[in-house]
Amino acid sequence: MQNLILFTSKNRDTLLKVRKGESKFGEHIQLIPKLTNIYDDIVNLDVDYVIFGIKEDIGVYANYGNTGTYKAWDAVIKVLLNIQNNSYSKAKRVLILGHLDYSKERELVTLKPSKKNITKARTFVASIDNDVTHVVSSIVNAGKIPIIIGGGHNNAYGNIKGTALAKNNKINVINFDAHTDFRPEEGRHSGNGFSYAFVEGFLKNYFVFGLHENYTSEVLFKTLNKLKEVKYNTYEAIEVRNELDFNSELETALTYISNKDFGIEIDCDAIENIPSSAMTPSGFRVKHARQLVHYFGKHKNASYLHICEAVPTKKTETKVGKLITYLITDFIRAHGN
Repeated sequence: MQNLILFTSKNRDTLLKVRKGESKFGEHIQLIPKLTNIYDDIVNLDVDYVIFGIKEDIGVYANYGNTGTYKAWDAVIKVLLNIQNNSYSKAKRVLILGHLDYSKERELVTLKPSKKNITKARTFVASIDNDVTHVVSSIVNAGKIPIIIGGGHNNAYGNIKGTALAKNNKINVINFDAHTDFRPEEGRHSGNGFSYAFVEGFLKNYFVFGLHENYTSEVLFKTLNKLKEVKYNTYEAIEVRNELDFNSELETALTYISNKDFGIEIDCDAIENIPSSAMTPSGFRVKHARQLVHYFGKHKNASYLHICEAVPTKKTETKVGKLITYLITDFIRAHGN
């Protein structure tokens, strides 16, 4: 596959920081030495989880957003490999596949977002969709759980479509997000992955957890309220006005989506003061994000985890890497039990 860069033993050894008397996560993960066909390469591997990254921010650019989401994968893999391997970890059950790379195409995001450039970007996002769909469907077809890291929230579309194709059925989704990403089908970008998946018949029930009232238009609220397949709560109703209880809302959302296979989407825009494409000074704490991933991850129908929209800088890459690593290991521990 042209844009998939395998994660090799050489990559691992370069990043590993081995210490005497300790056993690191990266020392026990599984790798593919050579890629022929994703499904054939992993179907007989004794692993449960396949982690891969998406190094792109073209979908964010196509949505007139703040770019940099392509940096998240590198920030995460440095941290993930070097956490402790112990009785709480399941590194042997994990395959690090590699990442989808679009470094050549990133030249586009350095250009002024003119109508022509945005149109070009939205066209290219559709080709990224095809790659993500292929990788995710191959992993799910092989009986494994994909964990997708990095990129814009445009990649939710490929996650949903890939899983639905592999399951031969529509799937449900829980989206922990300040935004709906359910905007009109005006060409693919990070703000309409879910609406495209819904219109095209891959998404059934959709629950947005923690929507920010200041950043959702009245037109969009009216659209959501007309669709019986879409439910939501708002951050303000839970954390500001205390009209809703966080734990009760977890239960409400799970009841709504857990009757069939579902995906877990985590947008870092929802977490307070985490560097992201739309960083918020007022959002859920990291603890809330971890609790949500654990709560939904332990259900048997949880079919994938996607963590996106983080924009690490040199100063914040360790912070972002640690956050996303916590979410990955929370999911694996919950799902494995």
